[in-house]
Amino acid sequence: MRKILTLVVAALIVQLSACAGLGGLGQRPEVSVAGVRLLRLGLFEQSFALQLRIRNPNDVELPISGLSFSIEVNGQPFVAGLSDQAVNVPRFGEALLAVTATSTLATALKQFHELQKGGREAIDYRIVGRLQLATIGAVPFERRGELRLPGGDKLPAKPAARGAEGL
Repeated sequence: MRKILTLVVAALIVQLSACAGLGGLGQRPEVSVAGVRLLRLGLFEQSFALQLRIRNPNDVELPISGLSFSIEVNGQPFVAGLSDQAVNVPRFGEALLAVTATSTLATALKQFHELQKGGREAIDYRIVGRLQLATIGAVPFERRGELRLPGGDKLPAKPAARGAEGL
C-alpha cells in the first residue's frame, strides 16, 4: 500500500512540474500579426500600428495584462514593442490587440537593402515575446511564418545599370 501511495504522489509531482513552465496551461497561447500600418515615418525612428491576434487553445480564459515583443523580417530585426493594455482571451478563443511598435533608421535600411535583392515570392518573419498573465505570470511565445506577396508576384530586382540592356 505504501509503494502505491508513493507512486501516485510521484506521478502527481511529475504532472504538476510539467505544467509549471506554462503556469498550469496545457498549451502556449499563439500570437500572430493580423495587420500592420505605418503611423509615423521619421528620420531616426518609424512607428507602426500593429494588430496582434492572440489565440488561446486552452480550456481556461487568459487574462492578459500586458506583453512585450519583437519582430524579425528576413532574419533581421524589424520592430519591437510593449503594451500594458489588458485583454481577456476566452477559452478556446481569440482576441485582437492593437499595439504600437517602433523601428530605427538602421533596421529600416537593412530591410530596404534586403528587399532590393529581389527575386522573392514571400517574406519570412518571426515574432517572439512574452504575454503577462494577471494570474500566473509571464508566458513566452514565438511564431515563424511566411508572408506571401499578393498574386505570387516577385519583388522587383535592382534595375540594370545603364547601357547593360543588350547583355
